[in-house]
Amino acid sequence: MLSSTNHQKVVLVGDGAVGSSYAYAMVQQGLAEEFVIVDVIKDRTLGDALDLEDAQAFTAPKKIYSGEYSDCSDADVVVITAGAPQKPGESRLDLVNKNMKILSSIVKPIVDSGFDGIFVVAANPVDVLTYATWKFSGFPKEKVIGSGTSLDSSRLRVALGKKFNVDPRSVDAYIMGEHGDSEFAAYSTATIGTKPVKVLAKEKGVSEDDLAKLEDDVRNKAYEIINKKGATFYGIGTSLMRISKAILRDENAILPVGAYMDGQYGLNDIYIGTPAIINSNGIGEIIESPLSADELKKMQDSAATLKKVLNDGLASLEN
Repeated sequence: MLSSTNHQKVVLVGDGAVGSSYAYAMVQQGLAEEFVIVDVIKDRTLGDALDLEDAQAFTAPKKIYSGEYSDCSDADVVVITAGAPQKPGESRLDLVNKNMKILSSIVKPIVDSGFDGIFVVAANPVDVLTYATWKFSGFPKEKVIGSGTSLDSSRLRVALGKKFNVDPRSVDAYIMGEHGDSEFAAYSTATIGTKPVKVLAKEKGVSEDDLAKLEDDVRNKAYEIINKKGATFYGIGTSLMRISKAILRDENAILPVGAYMDGQYGLNDIYIGTPAIINSNGIGEIIESPLSADELKKMQDSAATLKKVLNDGLASLEN
């Protein structure tokens, strides 16, 4: 009999549009031999498990089933997408009170199951809820990761790829700060084929105003998608797959995630979007980007916005 020491197990909590898109991405990539789906709507998890398992003849064998929080006991990764969705005209931060209550009822039974793996959080407002997951769980900070600005950075790379007619995978650029309205493009460190984006922009006749508009379009792309189709899910589902892959394969991949600040950028006691090394231990190391003075102020202002919402959310939970 073959050794099962490399058997990997992932539990998804929240089987809405984002969760099911993530599950589909994981199946397509052949990641994790065991995949459990947990949601209050049991029939949906049963149906999704049946539907997803039909893909394995074309991808990779996988045990996929509807489960409970107790199934987290021996999981390597628990991904939380559960929560109220963002509605048209509603900011991510508007969701905090609703989703803080939902999250508090999720994390405790997961920890009580004996789970000792890595939390990955994607429910919005993700930076606030990642911090809350860390607090509720009592886990080490490196074992709680937010999806952070992973999706936003992908949107930036896609937009820059279109603007300069290159493959977005050849663009090295990050959105940093809150996953939300105070996020910003770290253009000072952005490169395409080793050439700084700002240098390339001058060569190609792309103005500072053009870059500012591109950044604003990236910042507001979620609202555009929500207004047109009701929700965003393919992009974030794929972003979550990428983070999970880096954990499960111990990649030491540098990805833009929500990470706990312990002095980086002059920030403390907050989760916020930054490049970080992701491996089987969770966050192996935060990569502190050499931001310009203007960008550093944006990072600190973004953190201040998050901290106020976080404190208000935690206070409302106690009342």
